[in-house]
Amino acid sequence: MREDIKKKASRRIKIIAGQMRGLEKMINEEKYCIDIITQAQAIKEALSGIENLLLENHLTTHVIHQIKHGKEEQAAQEILKVYKLNHKK
Repeated sequence: MREDIKKKASRRIKIIAGQMRGLEKMINEEKYCIDIITQAQAIKEALSGIENLLLENHLTTHVIHQIKHGKEEQAAQEILKVYKLNHKK
């Protein structure tokens, strides 16, 4: 994994962990539903940001390596898999 992406992902995971603890606290304290939903949405967006970082890493490392070593079909299949997963949402 690229070191810059690893650092960014690790930092974001720590932030998400804090957000999750906050979400749990909000639920336990029976906070206003819209506030809880807003917090949950922020967590989803943060997770999406991590997915984007991991995809960037994969495309700039593994896929390039596959293409350079004659594995174009494998690279294309992985890209399509991620594309299809992303469009199921």
